[in-house]
Amino acid sequence: MLIIAAIMLIGGACQWLAWRLRLPAILFLLLAGILIGPIAGWFDPDALLGPLLFPFVSLSVAVILFEGSLTLKFSEIRGLEHVVRRFVTSGTLVTWAVAALAARLIAGLEWELATLFGAFMVVTGPTVIVPMLRTVRPTANIANILRWEGIIIDPVGALLAVLVFEFVVSSGAGNALGATVLAFIGVIAVGAASGLAAGYLLGEALRRDWLPTYLYNPITLAAVFCSFAVSNALIEESGLLAVTVMGIYLGNRRGVPIDEILSFKESLSLLLITVLFILLAARLDIEQLKSLGWVVIGVFLAIQFIARPLEVLYCTWGSSLTWGERGLLAWIAPRGIVAAAVSALFAIKLEQRDFEQATLLVPLTFVVIIGTVVLQSLTSSWIARMLGVSEPAAAGFLILGANPLGRAIAKALEQQKVRVLLCDTLWDNVSRARMAGLKAYYGNPLSAHAENYLDISGLGHLLALTPDAHLNALACSRFKDTFTAKKVFSLRVGSSGGDSRRDTKREGRTAFSEDISYVDLSRRIYGGAEVRKTSLTETFGMTQFRDLYGERATPLLTVDPKGRIEVFTAEAQLQPAAGWSIIALIDAGNADADAARSRIEGAAEKAT
Repeated sequence: MLIIAAIMLIGGACQWLAWRLRLPAILFLLLAGILIGPIAGWFDPDALLGPLLFPFVSLSVAVILFEGSLTLKFSEIRGLEHVVRRFVTSGTLVTWAVAALAARLIAGLEWELATLFGAFMVVTGPTVIVPMLRTVRPTANIANILRWEGIIIDPVGALLAVLVFEFVVSSGAGNALGATVLAFIGVIAVGAASGLAAGYLLGEALRRDWLPTYLYNPITLAAVFCSFAVSNALIEESGLLAVTVMGIYLGNRRGVPIDEILSFKESLSLLLITVLFILLAARLDIEQLKSLGWVVIGVFLAIQFIARPLEVLYCTWGSSLTWGERGLLAWIAPRGIVAAAVSALFAIKLEQRDFEQATLLVPLTFVVIIGTVVLQSLTSSWIARMLGVSEPAAAGFLILGANPLGRAIAKALEQQKVRVLLCDTLWDNVSRARMAGLKAYYGNPLSAHAENYLDISGLGHLLALTPDAHLNALACSRFKDTFTAKKVFSLRVGSSGGDSRRDTKREGRTAFSEDISYVDLSRRIYGGAEVRKTSLTETFGMTQFRDLYGERATPLLTVDPKGRIEVFTAEAQLQPAAGWSIIALIDAGNADADAARSRIEGAAEKAT
């Protein structure tokens, strides 16, 4: 019990350290596992778990693959650019072939095992790429390609690995070619049928409301385990294919409420990934790694400098991408959890089937994982700047709340050529924003789903404008390390005194004014108030602006002569001067006042 508790504590510390340093957690988890396992000798997974090791790894991989395949939408694949479609289809064959050749010619693996190793190397995980993109800040083209490749390639690569494994096992059994093909087809047929049956039954239960909401997650987990176990019982090794097909089916079936299931990933997948990485790293045999010698470096270099560049060259052929963008795409391809877990799982199975070189699969895979994560995490930002494909200082706004107030401010910011992304947990608000031509994310910005799908490239500010003070505070706490504390703002929700216990350090800076709340501004929006831009000149400054509008106007943002956006705050009121512009919420007024405003603003525009 003490060992298990210590592993959980170490895993939590690794996740926290990764969060603080803005590096992929996989790096620290692998190093921690190697330190407490083969180096220090404090932790032996085989001795601790014994016969439960194999079932634990198998079921963990099944859950991870199910969760990954649940996010794979056929509609999204069809809608992606040609480059991305190549990356997740025919482009995988390039990496597969080069990695297999490297394992055969450099490491000396048998062709069967070399081919299986090549399948492991196809996968690039979003859990590693997404944190890397936040620090690298590449152009939108690169960020979108890498993000979608990482999301989609997980189930695709795992499926490829499962199929290759089945072929290797069938061939290794000494069967004739006909028997091997039949066994191969049997695994596919049983795995696909089991996955479709389980997906259909679970989908019907969810779609027809046969289950209460609080049972969605446990029943789904039970269904995944049952599908995996039943499929393996019918034909051995078909379980991983079954859960992958099950996830793809549920993710693409209409009317199935998978949002609750996806949220389940936030806790369970994080826990499994944390424990699994430490456990698998602790099983590494340092002596085996030493016996391989420098060949492991050779395999890593072949994958990094030959496989990935060739794949990028093929996938981007004929596209509009610049050579700088292609260069950064050729550099970034870190391996993640699926490669580690699947390699360890299949290595155990192959060892049980007396494949002598199966023990070399895990060291080779982990060297590639560590090498790609370390090398690319430390150098990608510099390479992006050198190639001229890194975004300038992020100036866009992530607006939490696609309500009328958030949409009005977003429209004003877009008119200033500022990138804006709205985020809301209410579908009605998101749909209205999209119909207005605004980009909007539907979901909780704090969720694990948002970690993969919330594209914050080019964004440098958070403006929390929801009626949920708790969500605003959590969002500010979450994004202050991404955007810095000075660029995280939240609007008070209630009346003056209602938020007297505000934790400014946690909740971010108070947006606009201490006397202004979400309720106040929303009421004015519904009353006909508009968000307008007013230019300031030598003859029309802030004094004249306040004289003209009085209490009808609430300054929200300023635009300086260089186009930089600043937010009015309660902590430090801005003093815009001539050449600046003010974006303010202005109440509807009488005709005379509006006419006067038009004359004054028209003169101001001519002066500028």
